Amino acid sequence: MIYNSDIAENTAKFLLQIKAIKLNNTSAFHWASGWNSPIYCDNRKTLSYPVIRTYLRQKFSEIIRDEFSEVDVIAGVATGGIAIGALVAEELGKPFVYVRSTKKGHGLQNQIEGELKSGQSVMVVEDLVSTGKSSLMAVDALREAGSEVKGMVAIFTYGFALAEENFDKASCKLITLSDYQTAINIALKENYIMEDDMVSLNEWRKAPELWRK
Repeated sequence: MIYNSDIAENTAKFLLQIKAIKLNNTSAFHWASGWNSPIYCDNRKTLSYPVIRTYLRQKFSEIIRDEFSEVDVIAGVATGGIAIGALVAEELGKPFVYVRSTKKGHGLQNQIEGELKSGQSVMVVEDLVSTGKSSLMAVDALREAGSEVKGMVAIFTYGFALAEENFDKASCKLITLSDYQTAINIALKENYIMEDDMVSLNEWRKAPELWRK
């Protein structure tokens, strides 16, 4: 779920302005999953813009303070959630760790990097949620380490029903700053796309595995 409509619209405007979100309804982007997509989202670009990264840091911190009880540690999901997660931890004055997708194949074979004690409560920071699979792998790793995961915040979600189902099954509350529907609505309003594009863009989100097959 998005936190509120004003933040969702402002975040979408920022992402479109710096081309962190790219929309192309004629020549599809190809995802590693094999899906064709009219959208490509690279939220790492926000780190290059001080005003935008400050906005994201402050809004994440606001959500964590308002929507979740006191947390001990902030955890970023590798790799996109590491930098913004560290900024949020600094804003809140909390310790920071990050979670790899898998354990290292050498050394201590850590999956969680940083100091994390069993029993500590953790707030997870992510940059992007698609199906939720990789994000929830980080949640699983934190729980296996004995942490109490309070929930997850993310910059952007595509809003797939599958992601909602996955987070519900994992009993993990997800709050995002913006989402796909808000982004395409803002894109239309600010002439990044045309009215004729909206039908296809909406069809993609409902059945991405079938789009342009």
